[in-house]
Amino acid sequence: MLPETHNLRSGANPSSDEVVTLLLQGARFTAEHIASYGAVSPADFWYDQELPEWVMLLTGTASLGFESGTLDLQAGDYLIIPAHMKHRVTATSTDATWLALHFQP
Repeated sequence: MLPETHNLRSGANPSSDEVVTLLLQGARFTAEHIASYGAVSPADFWYDQELPEWVMLLTGTASLGFESGTLDLQAGDYLIIPAHMKHRVTATSTDATWLALHFQP
């Protein structure tokens, strides 16, 4: 018996709302696919997450804002955001998609 396959592009429905899909969850991690569709964080909102996050921009372009500055990303760029490092999404292209891994170090 072969393992079941899935496709991140199936059922894609670009809208103005970000869509987060849980891909896999374990005792020490969560993997998500995020389709941004041009969405950004609200003006006064900052992520302040309990766990570190490895994030990769799969398609499109995006900018992440931090208290110390902004990172402009293109497809293929990835980084680790340490736990409690405040950040926000300041720009995304309409085709921006991400792979995010929240993990226990």
